[in-house]
Amino acid sequence: MLDQKQFAIALKQICDEKGISEKQVLETIESALAAAYRKDYGNKLQNIKVNFNIKDGSSEVFDIKTVVPDLPEEEEESKEENKNKVEKKEKESEEEGEEVKKFNPKTEIQLSEAKKIKKDAKIGDEIIIPLEKPAGYGRMAAQTAKQVIIQKLREAERKTLFDEMKKKENTVVNGIIERYNKNFVSVVIGKANAILPAEQQIKGEMYNVGSQMKFYIVSVEEGPKGPEIILSRRSEEILKELFTVEIPEISSGIVEIKGIAREAGERSKVAVTTDDSSIDPIGSCIGQRGNRIQVIINELNGEKIDIIEYNDDPEKYIKNALSPAKISSIKLNKKEKEAVVKVKSDQFSLAIGKGGQNARLAAKLTDWKIDIVEEKDKTNKETENKKDKEIEDKNNK
Repeated sequence: MLDQKQFAIALKQICDEKGISEKQVLETIESALAAAYRKDYGNKLQNIKVNFNIKDGSSEVFDIKTVVPDLPEEEEESKEENKNKVEKKEKESEEEGEEVKKFNPKTEIQLSEAKKIKKDAKIGDEIIIPLEKPAGYGRMAAQTAKQVIIQKLREAERKTLFDEMKKKENTVVNGIIERYNKNFVSVVIGKANAILPAEQQIKGEMYNVGSQMKFYIVSVEEGPKGPEIILSRRSEEILKELFTVEIPEISSGIVEIKGIAREAGERSKVAVTTDDSSIDPIGSCIGQRGNRIQVIINELNGEKIDIIEYNDDPEKYIKNALSPAKISSIKLNKKEKEAVVKVKSDQFSLAIGKGGQNARLAAKLTDWKIDIVEEKDKTNKETENKKDKEIEDKNNK
């Protein structure tokens, strides 16, 4: 037998432990008990509904039908003739695009029958027929209820967790490394498990089991065993979040991040600005003796970060973006958003950066195509001109 009072107590515990609403639990239990009743006591033509009292464990059982018009009386015909007639009528209705209305004895009751139960019944009414209230459910019924309850509660728990994690999609969260694999890293985010795939990892970064890191949630999708969560350590949003957390002027809005360009694990450029003339936006980000920026660098395992000042003037902004290189001159094609930047010989490699990284990040940050040209100094020009003249004189002889 199923002790309903103990059952009700257990349900309240589940409700608290799983963080599921009482309404979800109640709907789940009523569905499960209806299935159990139908199996041991009901029949296929009953539309069972159980009202369960979660406080004392009592329940009421009903058969619920919707009132529909009476079917027209058929003339005396053989079963075969009647079947052919019905099939012909259905075919004609289908050809005319009409929906064939069929009587469903499980969920519907004809008007004449309904009036036997409720005299003033009319089409569209709901007829609620109380069924015998069982003293308790048998072993099979209890087992059925238990199985359905476990299944439904798991579904409800997964749905609750999915909704919670879906709200965090495209945000940065803290996660704990659970397991490391060459193809992916398993990460625990609160009550959920997430995956950091190889393509979203930072090259050379260590993912030690038990260590805590920040991750960007790329996507949250429903899966058969719960939410399927994909993370990233390469996202620029992680850098933005770290700046917001570590720098009060940014979190308060006094200093604004205008752009981020990142090559994860190697180098990033962050453009900042402020409308407050008394505030140094770059100094605010660096902090005293570099303490603020160092916290961010440590979180990103030593990734180099250039903080530059944003400027509405594209020429000044490009100059700042190519820092630490010093620029001699810039020629802009505003229509095509192309810039030809001239630098002295001793600044050329600095402007380009290792493997072209500095130039790439500057172009990404400013959204301008940047062509860096080495400016030859005066001595080199005079030497070249002298050599050209000597060659020309020899050719003329």
